[in-house]
Amino acid sequence: MRETLADWRPAIDEAIADLVPREIDAAYLESFFGVPTYEYDPIGLQRALSTPLWDLLDRGGKRWRAVLFLVFVEEFGADPAEYLPYACIPEILHNGTIIVDDVEDEATIRRGEPALHRIYGRDIALNVGNAMYFLPLKIIAQDPADLPADRRLAAYEMLMYELNRTHLGQGMDIAWHNEREVRVGTEEYLEMCACKTGCLGRIVARLAAIVTDQPPAVEDAVAEYAELTAVAFQIGDDILDVEHSLGRAGEFGKEFGNDIREGKKTLMVIHAIRESEPERARRLQEILETDENTDDEVLEAFSILEDAGSLEYARERALELAAQARAAIDGLDFDAETTRKLNEFTEFVIERDE
Repeated sequence: MRETLADWRPAIDEAIADLVPREIDAAYLESFFGVPTYEYDPIGLQRALSTPLWDLLDRGGKRWRAVLFLVFVEEFGADPAEYLPYACIPEILHNGTIIVDDVEDEATIRRGEPALHRIYGRDIALNVGNAMYFLPLKIIAQDPADLPADRRLAAYEMLMYELNRTHLGQGMDIAWHNEREVRVGTEEYLEMCACKTGCLGRIVARLAAIVTDQPPAVEDAVAEYAELTAVAFQIGDDILDVEHSLGRAGEFGKEFGNDIREGKKTLMVIHAIRESEPERARRLQEILETDENTDDEVLEAFSILEDAGSLEYARERALELAAQARAAIDGLDFDAETTRKLNEFTEFVIERDE
């Protein structure tokens, strides 16, 4: 799967640059946003939109959502190259959510460098992040693949549905790490992931099915695959936050012990609170409630998670979800190569090391 990701990334970035060029000028603004009522300011918009957007994109990211879209499109019998602009939709949306998420979490680091709001200010970061929710809709309006009107409408309605659910997930996550106690259980956590992360995965799969005119049963199956895989990805991401903080602080591209410092109610935290001795559970709760943790407190929290077997528990749940994702597409008549790629992908999201 790593080879597939590497092969497609340059073409995906080129397609994103067609949507938002690295260098903005008046001709682009007029062609994309329409004739100005008075006069655009390309210099200001360069600083407020294109520069911060490409700052984040150039830091890395695997573009796996865009690549997964293209894998589905190819399996559905279409030429992936013709649908590259549509592959940008989930990728731009994902990066927009990252920017806004970092502001909401007051994060300091993203992909190994200062979070965008630390460089450009909260106002610019929020505007760029919000713009990235809307820019992809322009792709459907421009219709580069010459889709019939009913498919374009279906794609638009799907995006509205899934993006609204994405904000439900973000809302739950914010509410929980603003609360002092850990009051939610595993099912609520998984639902949060299914909305916040899973809906972006569902956009990938459903969009591929819609633009290639697949029947509803196929769309539902690939959407289930993508949602389950995305939830497994989120759990894997939480595990990496612990493992990289313990083993190679600073190399993961996030602050040491980022989730603990933010007081996040991860699956591991929920499990440890439930399974630890009362005194240890209370201590973990105290650390999560602290506004600013010392490194020693973060390490103490990690110790409680490890002693409770919470890392192993989270990994097992992620593996179960990955198996369910593979089962979701068992009934589809995919060719052997596509099946191999999709199966490998469910393993990659858990076993990746960055």
